[in-house]
Amino acid sequence: MTLLRADHERIRQLFGAFARLRGMDDEDERKAGLIDELCAELITHGLLEEEIFYPALRAASGDDEMVDEADIEHAGVRELVAQLEVMYPGDEHFEATVAVLAEEVEHHVAREEGEMFEAARAAGLDLDRLGHKLAERRRQLEEDIDPAGGVIDAMAPREGMRIARRAPD
Repeated sequence: MTLLRADHERIRQLFGAFARLRGMDDEDERKAGLIDELCAELITHGLLEEEIFYPALRAASGDDEMVDEADIEHAGVRELVAQLEVMYPGDEHFEATVAVLAEEVEHHVAREEGEMFEAARAAGLDLDRLGHKLAERRRQLEEDIDPAGGVIDAMAPREGMRIARRAPD
């Protein structure tokens, strides 16, 4: 769970860095870069949980409802990430979308670090083994990053973090 907690902290730091730039019109390029990094972190982290942590927790605890709720929360985060991937700072609802994403992620992380991590310990999950599996999968996902575009293969069918702006009508 150390890796998942470290991911949570990194995601909090990225949201904090973005919040410090919020409202600054001249910081659009930095905002876009932070959001690209944040979206990539959220996708990678979500894959780790969905592929490894959640199935292990479901099997060990038998608490389908708790894991199902976490899956639904992840779907909401993915939807907001997909919206942000085609938005730019300054676009209508950009700042609001980031704010809603931050709230949803913080709520999810609080539940996960409390209820879900405690359930994993109580269920007797081998946390060291789980940590090794998570770290190995993270390495695989990071190897899948395309250096030219920074896109994680698992994010397909989206081909890039941003699409070209449409010319004004």
